Amino acid sequence: MFIGGYVAAYLVSSFGMMTEIIVSGLGSMVGVYLGWKLARRIER
Repeated sequence: MFIGGYVAAYLVSSFGMMTEIIVSGLGSMVGVYLGWKLARRIER
């Protein structure tokens, strides 16, 4: 989650603070999803 949010915020940091916050939230959601998929794959 933290990695997804940080990377997304870093990529759009030149567009302004509000854009950075919104995209960081979306990146965090992607990070949670990918972490969930990885955990399911490891459990098998």
